Amino acid sequence: MGRSGSVISAPTAVMVAAYKLKNASNWWDQIDESPLWQDRLYHILAALFGIVSFVAVVQLIRIQLRVPEYGWTTQKVFHFLNFVVNGVRSLIFVFRREIQKLKPEIVQHVLLDTPSLAFFTTYALLVLFWAEIYYQARAASTDGLRPSFVTINAVVYAVQIAMWLIMWWKPVPIVVILSKMFFAGVSLFAALGFLLYGGRLFLMLQRFPVESKGRRKKLQEVGYVTTICFTCFLARCIMMCFNAFDKAADLDVLDHPILNFIYYLLVEILPSSLVLFILRKLPPKRGITQYHPIR
Repeated sequence: MGRSGSVISAPTAVMVAAYKLKNASNWWDQIDESPLWQDRLYHILAALFGIVSFVAVVQLIRIQLRVPEYGWTTQKVFHFLNFVVNGVRSLIFVFRREIQKLKPEIVQHVLLDTPSLAFFTTYALLVLFWAEIYYQARAASTDGLRPSFVTINAVVYAVQIAMWLIMWWKPVPIVVILSKMFFAGVSLFAALGFLLYGGRLFLMLQRFPVESKGRRKKLQEVGYVTTICFTCFLARCIMMCFNAFDKAADLDVLDHPILNFIYYLLVEILPSSLVLFILRKLPPKRGITQYHPIR
């Protein structure tokens, strides 16, 4: 009798485990399919992006009040772009349901993808800034860095606009996949840029004398920002690959609010918040050697 009871309990335990697993997946599906939860999660994202945008513009104003004699410096442009990118993202998630209804469908792609392009430009600017510091410290020429930055961004935007035009002219699934894989490639390129120049700058700072003023703080700043941005863009690259080939990982649909919430929280909101916090220090008023105006 004892043996038969134990035999019966084994399949019963498997059935209970399967039932619990099914229930665990059901709650995800129920939230995804609920218009109320969709609106809640998208509005939470809108609020978070709005907060990041507000912090960026406040910091921009503080920098301008601190050094009004300078024009559009790298630091000012970086904070301005953060303000714009996060502000636009906030508006998109406020009107996410209305955007999903827009026709032709290419309008949806343009509205959802443009902030991602601007996000790349924003953080590529930070890579440019570090590259300039690195080469200047080594007494090397930096003449080609800014033209390279402009060229790379122009190529990225031109390719994406060409894909949008093709999707508008003949909307075929392969072009949508190519567009998403292109974003994955751009994200990988940005990740490698942070690893290359952030790593070089970090190693260079390590070789400075221990008593150098601000050495430790600058080391931490470069190390933290490099790690955060490399991880962010690498995760973005991996997710875009899944997004391209797996419908369950599609970010451009209304009924995947949990996936959208996790994705944008991890690859845009959290990294932007951390980087803005780390780079919150205001520049000194005069005699600046680390503060490079964008000409």
